[in-house]
Amino acid sequence: MKPEMSERLFIEDLFRQSVQEKKIEIEKIESIERLTGDASTRRYYRVFCTNSKYVVCLDNPSEQDNTFVKKQKFFFNNKIRVPQVYDTNPQKGYILEEDLGDVTLLQELVNIENSQEEYEQYKKVLDELISIHKINQTELNKSDLFEEKFDFDKLQSEIDFSLRYFLKCFLKIDDQKLLDSINVEFSHITKRLSEQNMVLTHRDFHSRNIMIKNKELITIDFQDARMGIPQYDLVSVLEDCYYEIELSNKNKLIDYYYEKLQDQLKDQGDRSTFMNLYDDMTLQRVFKAVGSFSYIFEHREDERYVKYIGFAMEKIKKILLKDPKYTNLRKLLFQVYYAS
Repeated sequence: MKPEMSERLFIEDLFRQSVQEKKIEIEKIESIERLTGDASTRRYYRVFCTNSKYVVCLDNPSEQDNTFVKKQKFFFNNKIRVPQVYDTNPQKGYILEEDLGDVTLLQELVNIENSQEEYEQYKKVLDELISIHKINQTELNKSDLFEEKFDFDKLQSEIDFSLRYFLKCFLKIDDQKLLDSINVEFSHITKRLSEQNMVLTHRDFHSRNIMIKNKELITIDFQDARMGIPQYDLVSVLEDCYYEIELSNKNKLIDYYYEKLQDQLKDQGDRSTFMNLYDDMTLQRVFKAVGSFSYIFEHREDERYVKYIGFAMEKIKKILLKDPKYTNLRKLLFQVYYAS
């Protein structure tokens, strides 16, 4: 999609300044293409030049670099493969980034030939995730970027979000007593999760937020990174609502992650406790995803994400059937879901 003329001229002017200040090599712009954006207010453009391609992000103007740029520098300095940032002009909301192409992990998975290839691809993904989770507390404290946590209030606010947009808006449930009862059941889960020791979490680590460029994995959409339990990101990628990993592979990948992250997990207790928290986290994380899909449909009338709701809810049901402590939540939640 071609940008409006005013946007093109704005980008060209800022790009020329980047060249003049030698942030990149001298390049001549040949064309500019508007890219499909993410769920934020940011706008993205691909700039085609004589020898290279770049991505320009236009965000809200500010007096200093935004959270994305600050966290990009932090991750880059800690050897996490994130997109390079060549230049910024925060007063104009301008970020000049590396062009990563268009191939996400989700798209790349179409090309796998067998279960073993799926396992090997995801093992590489977990290696990157483990590197994030192993960033030490000293580095985190020096940055002052990750004071926010997935504490009880934050986790519960995500449940509230999903109750509003999935049950009230999408399913049209107006029984406040029922909604309150479901909320109480989820609060037992979020309380258990919030009481655990935390690591740095990406916050949205899944198959659409990992790009593939020259067979290299590159992590994007990390600007909301905060402290949380390790299972938050692990669930995000292994219980992805966009792609179902073959079950034996999923189990092997959990084993692989658990063995590689022993020091960060020792305070959780034994393997059984780790998996109990994994199930708790799956319920919270996947239900939040259902709320996000419903929110997008409610506010943008975008039906693309509706197809993932059914898959996500069946994933939730499987977890709820595993343990009697989930019985009340299962009955409350699915009596309205299946009846709607």
